Amino acid sequence: MSESSGDRLELELVHVNVASAAGAYTVGNASFFRYILRLGELGLPLSMADQEAVDVLSAVPHALGAEQDVSWVSGRGWRVVPAQGDLDWPVLEATPGRLHSAFERARSLLWTHAARFHVSAGEIAAIEEELDAVYGVLMRAEAAGVAVNISYVA
Repeated sequence: MSESSGDRLELELVHVNVASAAGAYTVGNASFFRYILRLGELGLPLSMADQEAVDVLSAVPHALGAEQDVSWVSGRGWRVVPAQGDLDWPVLEATPGRLHSAFERARSLLWTHAARFHVSAGEIAAIEEELDAVYGVLMRAEAAGVAVNISYVA
């Protein structure tokens, strides 16, 4: 996956926000965005279950994106909720278990195909650290019985 220096700079400014009433975490790692949330753009041959997980993560909306970019889409255990007002932004709302499952499948796919996309050991280690923090948010949300919202901003 080749990218220009402008693309790389834009990716460095991406922040993925994972939040619930039980806690929140912001991922600021560009590799997490590139190889986990945007895994579906890498053109991998996927099983139906893997495709379903990738679809969940691919549906995470840009927090400040144009309204027409966010349609009402949903799947098993998740939905995209458009902004409700001027001070709000669109989010993917999901059960903690659904997000955890999607992240685990993406993680497994990344490990399987890391060499193909020249993912460095440092990038994998950073993604693993970010996933651990996100899993903590998901566990707290699961224990509290609340949904999780996720969006990104660049």
